[in-house]
Amino acid sequence: MTAIILAIPVVFLVVSVILATRAVNRGKKPRTALLAQVFTFLLVGALCFATSLGVHAADVASSSSTGLGLIGMGLAVGLGGIGGGIAVGPSAAAAIGATSEDPKNFGKSIIFVALGEGIALYGLLISIMIMTQL
Repeated sequence: MTAIILAIPVVFLVVSVILATRAVNRGKKPRTALLAQVFTFLLVGALCFATSLGVHAADVASSSSTGLGLIGMGLAVGLGGIGGGIAVGPSAAAAIGATSEDPKNFGKSIIFVALGEGIALYGLLISIMIMTQL
């Protein structure tokens, strides 16, 4: 039963990706499909957040610091991953372009890509630090 409950948000997100891809293939603007994806992601995230808070509130035996710590861990990793993806996307494209023009630029340009990846690693590090305090 727990696996089914955990699979529901994943199914919603996968279905929304499939529908957005079909919409773009049928001629809708990619920006509209992207906004629909962001809205779906935020809706599923808010639903999961509210559900976890409701379950946590119903469980009288657990302490509130444990539940909030787990939410903090998830937020640290999730937002760190999103920030890393936003940073790496344009910098990796620029690094590929610079390397294709002059292969000597590879060492310099890969540093900027690694800096973007560091954001995600910081989020993971913070979640590990929170986990040790629980």
